[in-house]
Amino acid sequence: MDGKFYTGFTSDLKKRLKMHNEGKIESTKLRKPFDLIYYEACYHKDDALMRERYLKTTYGHKYIRNRLKHHLPIF
Repeated sequence: MDGKFYTGFTSDLKKRLKMHNEGKIESTKLRKPFDLIYYEACYHKDDALMRERYLKTTYGHKYIRNRLKHHLPIF
């Protein structure tokens, strides 16, 4: 674990996680393996993309760290 988040959008979560762990995603292939510890689902794609953009901000990172404070080690 490198202490970094990966935040992304997909319509097939299991497939996307598998692709990351098999090194098929160029931007994350050196950071594998990945464990899914949190996800959110949205009914509409536009809502999911807006949420993804927010979670990639400083405030979004703080939200995730606070949400998972009992799961994540202190970085």
